[in-house]
Amino acid sequence: MNVLELPRTPADGGPVKLAVVEESMNIDVADHSGNPAPLGLLAFGLTTVLLNMHNAGWFALSAMILGMGIFYGGLAQIVAGIMEWRKGNTFATTAFLSYGFFWLSLVGILTFPAMGIAVEPEPAAMAAYLFIWGLFTAVMFAATLRLSRALQVVFASLTLLFFLLGMADITGSQILGTIAGYEGMLCGAAAIYAGLAQVLNETYGRTVLPLGLVRR
Repeated sequence: MNVLELPRTPADGGPVKLAVVEESMNIDVADHSGNPAPLGLLAFGLTTVLLNMHNAGWFALSAMILGMGIFYGGLAQIVAGIMEWRKGNTFATTAFLSYGFFWLSLVGILTFPAMGIAVEPEPAAMAAYLFIWGLFTAVMFAATLRLSRALQVVFASLTLLFFLLGMADITGSQILGTIAGYEGMLCGAAAIYAGLAQVLNETYGRTVLPLGLVRR
């Protein structure tokens, strides 16, 4: 308890004393916001499946893929990453923001040459771009070993996808590109599963689709 003396005196001439009680208050604020992880996983998964349908040769690159890359794969993941930051989730913040901006950067790489903003990257440059993302994803995969089996499948298959696409670019192999397309569809499907599993499990209040959470 601290005692403060005020610069005035009462009728008896003594100082006026004010007792100030200092107490430590612990306030537990409950977080009632929604889980942003399904949004980020679905934005990544759906866009990845569509892009790799193109890589597998199912259809040509068009505004459909570019639009998905900007507005869902890109912006929706960025929104999810910011929401995860508010929740204090470092892994999800790093993943969603990084891959959200990856999609925006990829759209830029594909569209800037046509717009006259920059020249088309040579195969070695594109391979370097994909390899560096593969390395980043491999490190992120290591973090999933403490999270869930579902995320391990997503990040392991995404690591492989980046290296396959990089090898396809640097070698010019159409077969590798096709293999990468089908592998990428599996990667996207794994992310879709992980996202929808969280939606269903939280909605029903029980495990509808298992995620294989790792016990710590």
